[in-house]
Amino acid sequence: MAAQEKNPVELEKATSLAHVPKSEEFDKMISGMLPLSGTMALTDLSSLSYNAQEPGLMKARFNARRWMHKYNNYFPDDPEADFDSLAEVRSNMLKQFIGHVGEGVFIEPSIAVDYGCNIRLGNRFYSNFNLTILDCALVTIGDRVMFGPNVSILTATHETEVQSRRDDVEYAKPITIGDDCWIGGHVVILPGVTIGQGCTIAASSVVTKDIPAWSVAMGTPARVVKKVTPLEAHS
Repeated sequence: MAAQEKNPVELEKATSLAHVPKSEEFDKMISGMLPLSGTMALTDLSSLSYNAQEPGLMKARFNARRWMHKYNNYFPDDPEADFDSLAEVRSNMLKQFIGHVGEGVFIEPSIAVDYGCNIRLGNRFYSNFNLTILDCALVTIGDRVMFGPNVSILTATHETEVQSRRDDVEYAKPITIGDDCWIGGHVVILPGVTIGQGCTIAASSVVTKDIPAWSVAMGTPARVVKKVTPLEAHS
């Protein structure tokens, strides 16, 4: 169910992100409120919804696509280039449109995002090829997290009633992945999910509900199949 009011927790998290198109509509969007549709506009629901066509949001989406194209098609011509220099260039490029990029982040192209500014990447984050993050809500990824290829993180969702989809109803719920997680190839993480610290999600799993820390989960929907040994906080 979509939110009925702005979420102060998500708004506070957004204050530490770069490139945010700060506005009333942005605040409503990351809070999980409904977008304003033609049908809604006929009623007095504008205070409960956001306008996805607001100029600031549209510009942020456009800019994200510009930087994705640049990132996904870049490769150095310098014959002296190596992975270290490539990693430095890619990190700098990511910082131009991702909300927060930690130290030692490496993402193989291609990457696809809605906004980019709503994503926080912790230190030593690594993603293999073809990462998709639909970040209409905030996506928070901890330190030392690894992704296999073709991982999809989807904060955006719809209602199951057909009329609402005809009315362009869409909203979003935040996704959080804790420190020291391994997300296998082709995993799909659905809106509103929190994956706790130290988890492994097996390849091709679909994560529909929260996964507690120090767990191994697999399947569709993903279920915990074993626990692993908790570790002390990393210094």
